[in-house]
Amino acid sequence: MNKREKQKLREILLLQKQQILDNASKTLGGGVYLDPNDFPDEVDQATSESALAFTGRLREREATLLGKIEMALEKIEDGTYGICGSCGEKIGLKRLEARPVAELCIDCKTEQERTERKVAEPDSDG
Repeated sequence: MNKREKQKLREILLLQKQQILDNASKTLGGGVYLDPNDFPDEVDQATSESALAFTGRLREREATLLGKIEMALEKIEDGTYGICGSCGEKIGLKRLEARPVAELCIDCKTEQERTERKVAEPDSDG
């Protein structure tokens, strides 16, 4: 991967980071408060609480992604970005463009997912 490609991916990561931080700022800005007196009935309150819980889960996912973005930016700085964390081979540019926080090459990621599916599947021997 050349310097220009790394710079492009760095810019993508920084943009994603800023979007997450902007979303977090909006959340902290006060749009996430539930006042029980604002709801005329239990259904409205339950709907609003469900929406709040969903927003919370989204923020948790964004926090995880933010950590991965920070790690990828550190790897760009120390020269290890784009190297598979499992086999040590280069991660393909197309994969990094699609998922700039990728830590595994496509072959290792495929194998990881295959292993996870095997673990998650119930034993067919009964």
